[in-house]
Amino acid sequence: MSSILRAGVAGAGVFGGYHANKYIQAPGVDLVGIFDLDKTRATQLASAHEVAAFGVDELDEFLSNLDVLTIATPAFAHASVALRAMAAGVHVYSEKPLAATRDDGVSMVDLAKEKGLILACGHQERAVFEAMGLYGVPEVPIRLEAVRNGTASARNLDVSVTLDLMIHDLDLALSLAGAEAGGLEARARYRKDKDYKASGADEISAEVDFLNGMKGIFQASRMADARERTMRLVYPSGEVNIDLLNRKFENTTPFALNADFAEAEIARDPLGTSVGRFLSAVRGERDKPLCPGAEALMALSLGLSIDEEVGSDQS
Repeated sequence: MSSILRAGVAGAGVFGGYHANKYIQAPGVDLVGIFDLDKTRATQLASAHEVAAFGVDELDEFLSNLDVLTIATPAFAHASVALRAMAAGVHVYSEKPLAATRDDGVSMVDLAKEKGLILACGHQERAVFEAMGLYGVPEVPIRLEAVRNGTASARNLDVSVTLDLMIHDLDLALSLAGAEAGGLEARARYRKDKDYKASGADEISAEVDFLNGMKGIFQASRMADARERTMRLVYPSGEVNIDLLNRKFENTTPFALNADFAEAEIARDPLGTSVGRFLSAVRGERDKPLCPGAEALMALSLGLSIDEEVGSDQS
């Protein structure tokens, strides 16, 4: 691998544009192309950055020019593109969720290990919690309550609200607990609008018992009246109540947290932090990216377990 990393982006939507910008800004990286199933979309984003565009019949040619790849396609295509890329020796950063099924996620993690490649996932809010100092707290929460509500949108309807919104909080919970999930209960609601088509539930509430004793209470909606992103962490010695939208918190624990976390470089640009750590891991400068594929698989598996608990009954 040369000192300059040749980068590509698969998926020419909004997030593909964000990732293309990060690669353009990253030192030692050369953005060489954009891939999309719709080559017209790929061409539009590629033209903005004066790079090559690739369509559905040109994926292998696209991959042959790369060292690193961001996958920002719809979730159903994450695994197929990632597996092709890693088979070609390309390191992969997948937007969340890691994949649409457990089997696909396992295949991605296994192939990365077999090939000695970095597989990262875009759970970038870990950077915000790191900036706050939460990963340095010497206690494990005994209770975690997370609310992540959004208003109606046409985005990400190929997955349930669990894999669209709640998965952020599932990943954060797993990273704070340091333990896998055990039993769970969940309830769902579905949007009933005429001509509205989504994969899975639009509002889910779930209670999860983690194997270390932590209790997780999760709520996510994509049909709320207003956006809300909050988390309450109950420790043996106090509580931390976080407003993720307004970037502030209240802390009654004896542990010092960074009240100015929103001004920390890693929290001001969590996507840039996540992409930067992926690139550092590829270069061997870090042991792992911000969220390794194996850890993203745990969040995916938990999210799918919640979806399986509520089933597909829309009555």
